[in-house]
Amino acid sequence: MIKGFRAAIALVLALGCLTVANPAVAGVLQCAPYARQVSGIQLFGRAANWWAQADGLYDKGQEPREGAVLSFAASRAMPAGHVAVVSRIVNSREVLLDHANWSYRGGIEHDVRAIDVSPNNDWTDVRVWYGPIGDLGIRSNPANGFIYPEAHKAPGAPTQIAALGRNTGGR
Repeated sequence: MIKGFRAAIALVLALGCLTVANPAVAGVLQCAPYARQVSGIQLFGRAANWWAQADGLYDKGQEPREGAVLSFAASRAMPAGHVAVVSRIVNSREVLLDHANWSYRGGIEHDVRAIDVSPNNDWTDVRVWYGPIGDLGIRSNPANGFIYPEAHKAPGAPTQIAALGRNTGGR
């Protein structure tokens, strides 16, 4: 009887540990998987690596475009970097972003304000809306630029064109 009771207690404790461990395994929604899902850009790993990973796969630049991913560089404040999707262009120095895990751990934010504060208007220094203070963040964040969702086309790559008026039926 006591052995059965001990076995039942051990089973309950083991199952309890499994259910407690599941939320930790699930983790918190991060910016990279969110940006990948929203933009369709198929890059993986830390947000800080997306800029380099995009080489040869996606076009990149300093001009904001709707649907593009704004790539933030790794910094002391953001060692993993950050990525956010441009939802709307307000003007050459202001966009609205959709992103995750910025103002609130694991939270998703839509149409938050981001402004270019770089001296050369090249989106290398950006201030972003921060929910807890209800305003743009007090610090600016280093950025690499924009990754465009269209797949990169190598210059001079051959283009296959169907022949007109030619029977290719194999007769």
